[in-house]
Amino acid sequence: MKYYIIAGEASGDLHGSNLINSLNKLDTKIEVRAWGGDLMQGAGAKVIKHYRELAFMGFTEVIKNLGTILKNISFCKKDILEFYPDVLILIDYPGFNLRIAKWAKSKGIKVVYYISPQIWAWKENRISIIKSSVDKMLVILPFESTFYSKWNYIVDYVGHPLVEVVESFIQNQNTPRKNWESRSIIGILPGSRKQEIKIKLPIMLEVAKQMPKFQFVVAKAPGIEDEFYDDLLKDLKNVSTLKNQTYQLLYEAKAALVTSGTATLETALFGVPQIICYKGSTISFEIAKRIIKIKYIGLVNLIMEKPVVKELIQHDLTTENIMNELNSILNNESKQHQIFEDYATLKKLLASGGDASKNAADIIYGLIK
Repeated sequence: MKYYIIAGEASGDLHGSNLINSLNKLDTKIEVRAWGGDLMQGAGAKVIKHYRELAFMGFTEVIKNLGTILKNISFCKKDILEFYPDVLILIDYPGFNLRIAKWAKSKGIKVVYYISPQIWAWKENRISIIKSSVDKMLVILPFESTFYSKWNYIVDYVGHPLVEVVESFIQNQNTPRKNWESRSIIGILPGSRKQEIKIKLPIMLEVAKQMPKFQFVVAKAPGIEDEFYDDLLKDLKNVSTLKNQTYQLLYEAKAALVTSGTATLETALFGVPQIICYKGSTISFEIAKRIIKIKYIGLVNLIMEKPVVKELIQHDLTTENIMNELNSILNNESKQHQIFEDYATLKKLLASGGDASKNAADIIYGLIK
């Protein structure tokens, strides 16, 4: 069977690669063409566009790069028609993927959406495009089934793919994990896009300067060249970097400063106390706060429906606030206990659907068979 997969971010590349691995177990004649990254390529996909060429974040950034985006959409349509897959699989990345879904449906191509757009947070009107264009919606967050049911749209909850990924990583480590008290590494996960890293990382690094007894380790984004980080990291003695080893960092970390997104869930599943850090351009933030409906921006807090971990957003993201919260995490035993307890509950919730990649592959293969 022929599969065309579109993922526009690093997290989509991860989930896409695991999905391909699961499809490989079902389909002996699998052929995958994709927009993604190194992980999907490693799983056997022929990657046509790397996600590093697609990462435009925020309202102003999208407008500035509108010409490039429109060219990418045009090229994508042409490439899909030439390949003409048995199924088109879209992974998150809604601004781009929903346009492709609507077009593909008009061409008679089966469309599966794996990892729903976050329309429960904003742009709820996108439900009409999803209902008319998507043959199967596979969701990974427990509350999404309830959200879609109010629109009389049946979705399949497949579990969260990160549960299996993180558990597998921990079990396959040769070195025993240090107990939490004896760790001394603070992880910094500043995001995967240059725009967000430039804004947030300098603030995070100021914290490292004032906490010399800890070793701070920055997780470099896989799609960004090393040189980009050089000016930001110079003259910092207690700061080092890792690339393509974020899970190893979380395995060893005592706490972490994390940009909102999938990384917040990964950090929670590793049991690492965290501070969610977000700061965008002023214009983008002013627009976003007027249209986004949700109470929290961190997935950990959203799923648990309470502030499990601190969110420092926009003007609240200062060196002083990060240090105050970090010291509270490191020194307040009752706070530590509550975070670990909430993380355990979160993991049970996410694992309730089973092996997400396998479940998704079963549904997709069954649809096209």
